[in-house]
Amino acid sequence: MTALRLSDRIGRKALGYAAKVRRLARSVRAGDAHPDDTWAVTLLTPGEARVYQGMDPRDREHACRVTLHLLREHPAADPELVAAALLHDCGKSVRPYRVAERVLVGLVPTRLARLLPPLGALGIRAQHPELGAALLAHAGARVRVTELVARHHRPAGDPDAELLHHYDDQE
Repeated sequence: MTALRLSDRIGRKALGYAAKVRRLARSVRAGDAHPDDTWAVTLLTPGEARVYQGMDPRDREHACRVTLHLLREHPAADPELVAAALLHDCGKSVRPYRVAERVLVGLVPTRLARLLPPLGALGIRAQHPELGAALLAHAGARVRVTELVARHHRPAGDPDAELLHHYDDQE
C-alpha cells in the first residue's frame, strides 16, 4: 500500500470516528432529536413510511442527516437510494436501547459486534442491516431499498450501497 493510499485510509477512518463521537453525543436523549419527519415520509412509500416512523427519533434524525448529506453532493440520486438512506438503520428498531446501551454500542466496532449472537443491544446493532431488510420486506418496501439497507455496511461493489455506507460513516 502506498503512503498516499495509507494516508487517505487513515484520514477516512479519523473522519468516521469523529462522526461516531458526534453521533454518540447526540444519542443520549431522545427528546433532543428533531428529525424532519414531514419531509422524510414524502420520499417513502406508505409501507416504508410506517417502518421509518417506528424508528427511534435519534435514528430518524441521523437518517435525515445522512440523506441530506447524500442529496447535497448527489442531487439526482436515485429515489430508492434516497429511501434507503432514510431507512438504513431501521433494523435497530426491533429492540429499544437504554441510554447506557446506546453509549456502549457506539463504542464497540461493528466487526467485533458481528461475532455476537443477535440478542441484546450489541447483537442487534451488529445485525441491524439484515433485520432492517427483513422489516422492510415484510412492510412491502421496494426490493432495491431493501437490498441497499441490507448491504449498507458491506457494500461489496454496489455503487449505491457504497455511497450509502460513505454518508452513513460521515454522519
